[in-house]
Amino acid sequence: MKIAYITSSLEGGGTQLSIPAVTRVLREAGAHVEVFALTRRDGRALPAMLADGLKVHIREGSDRDHLAAIRWLGDELTAYQPTLIWTSVSRASIIGLLLAWRDKIPVVCWQHNAALKFSRHILFHILRKRPAMWVGDSDMVTAITGKRFDVPPERLASWPLFCTNPDAPLATPWQAGQTLRLGSLGRLHSQKAYDVLIEAIVLLKQRGFVAPIPIEIAIAGDGRDHQTLANMIERNGISEINLLGYTEKPLDFLAGLHLYLQPSRLEGLCISMHEAMQAGLPVIATAVGQMPYSLDQGKSGWLIPPNDVNALADALIDALSHPEKLAEMGQFARAKVLSQYSQDKFRQAGESILQRLQSQGLLNSA
Repeated sequence: MKIAYITSSLEGGGTQLSIPAVTRVLREAGAHVEVFALTRRDGRALPAMLADGLKVHIREGSDRDHLAAIRWLGDELTAYQPTLIWTSVSRASIIGLLLAWRDKIPVVCWQHNAALKFSRHILFHILRKRPAMWVGDSDMVTAITGKRFDVPPERLASWPLFCTNPDAPLATPWQAGQTLRLGSLGRLHSQKAYDVLIEAIVLLKQRGFVAPIPIEIAIAGDGRDHQTLANMIERNGISEINLLGYTEKPLDFLAGLHLYLQPSRLEGLCISMHEAMQAGLPVIATAVGQMPYSLDQGKSGWLIPPNDVNALADALIDALSHPEKLAEMGQFARAKVLSQYSQDKFRQAGESILQRLQSQGLLNSA
């Protein structure tokens, strides 16, 4: 079995950084896997792929030259002769589906987002019968995909894109006299709603709330909204928030926090929140994507509506007023993800998809 794993880019996001773990399951099941990236972008996901022994084909082009990308990938697939195409992220999935149709190759199509741009929704709808299997990166995205494209159960699967590492760095509980460190990990993009976090801090000041302990808020990540957010922070005179930029060691960053913040407007699985829980951190998060199914209100954190500045401010007041409770909540969060997203469950989810494809006669036995 030869799998062409097609991704839109090699940027350092959770979807791309998960490729080594996903393809390792496929390789250990007997498949030969090579990765095909339609563009490099920042290339931050590439080192981990190479370190894991993956061969990666990279097209040096942009995000918008679709015809050139189709021609390049078509030539690459002709040379590689895969027996299965596995696509990830919308652009790669749409192009991969078109070329698989041409070459009569079965396709497995990841879905990572609860919401799709209108143009991509239309294209996926047109191509909805082409994938041999639609795979959601969480149970929630899987359910939405099935309903959105009217996918029958035999062509629908869930493979959560998070696998716990029990040996990952652990956060150190807050101690009296310490500064309470809050933080978030993600792209500086409107989807992550860091503007709402800034507005919530402004609202706390307007309400006259003063935390009983010193606090620091660090956001690790970069993206197109960096300057907009920096201007917003400066304009409102907020000294507590620091935009750190991209971090090469996200797990170490999380281990340095006492409380994790995820104020997103949209999410799929949200790997970073689950990594924070793995580190033993309580979380304030919006009830979008998979997050409300992983986070237990009042036990491992706070769930709030998206775009609700008042609710975020209320949750922050509760957390900052009782810092002595955070460590116990973090331990509950860690126990939850270790059980729900174990390495065995991750491997079994991937193997199950291959077995289902084989049972439908779409693959030769590995």
